[in-house]
This record gives sequence, structure tokens and C-alpha cells, in this order.
Amino acid sequence: MPNKFNLDQDDINLFKNSIGNTKKLKQDTVIHKPVKRSKKIMETQKLQHEKTHAEFYFSDNYQPLLQQEPIRYSREDADPYEVKKLRRGFYEPEFFLDLHGLTQQEAKKEIAALIAACLRERAHCACIMYGHGKNILKKQTPMWLAQHPRIICFHQAPKEFGGSAALLILFDIDNELANS
Repeated sequence: MPNKFNLDQDDINLFKNSIGNTKKLKQDTVIHKPVKRSKKIMETQKLQHEKTHAEFYFSDNYQPLLQQEPIRYSREDADPYEVKKLRRGFYEPEFFLDLHGLTQQEAKKEIAALIAACLRERAHCACIMYGHGKNILKKQTPMWLAQHPRIICFHQAPKEFGGSAALLILFDIDNELANS
């Protein structure tokens, strides 16, 4: 099989004349040793990834169909009795998040961190307390939560967990996405 890139001597001389006086570069190969990461650094990076990944679901423009009085939501494929169980106090929250005094952006990040922690620790139920205030977080929090695929349902919390100033959330921790 003939080599189609063979050049005749005239072409080689033309090339050498056109590039002028050059000198060959010395190859400097550097071999980097692999950096051993400590478990603490790897866990910190994993937590940051989980938090960022969870925050990805929250859009400020999305308007889900929510029941307003009391605030409640159930995803389409969820058991309709799960919301009743939340309302009646069948589930006790394992994690609590207080959003008092936070801005919307800070609250969104904290909610993302709470969801990541609940899924990582395999907690079925959590409570988010947003308070009464100007009702900004009271209106926005359910809209964010309804967008997350791992939330089965949520309901206004019973009085012992904050009443109309808090939500109880039920997570789908047995879903296939748990390992991702």
C-alpha cells in the first residue's frame, strides 16, 4: 500500500525555506503524582454536589396547582391517604428547618440542603417553619417543594409542629433515584 503523504525533495526544500531558522523544542514531560483526597474533603464535595443538584429543581416562575387552605400538595402518583396521615400527625418529622429571617435565595439554598440531608439520611419526614411575617416565604416555599421529584406530599403542619407557619414534608426515599 503506497503512502500518499510522500513528498518529493522539492516540496521538502520549499517547506524548510518557508519556515526559516527554527530549533527543535525540548520535550518536557511532567508526571504528576495522583493526589490522595481525604474522606472529609470527598464528603464535603459530595454534600456540595447534592445541595447544588437539589437546588436545580426550584424555579421561581413555576406555579403548581396547590390546595391553599390549608396548604397541601400530593404528587399525581402518590397514595391519597399520605396527605391525611401527615395532617393527622402519623409521621413525626426527623429534621426541622427554620427559615425565619432568611431571604428567598437563602431560603431556597437551605431547603435544597434539607432535602439533600433527608435523602442522604433516609428520613421520611421533615418540617419547614417559615413563620407568618409578610407571607413571602409562606407562598414561595410550597411552590419550590412541589417541583422536587422526591417529595411525595406536604401539608400544613399540626399545631405542635408550627401550625399555619410550617409545613410537614414526606419524602420518597425508596425511589430508584436514591443512589444517584
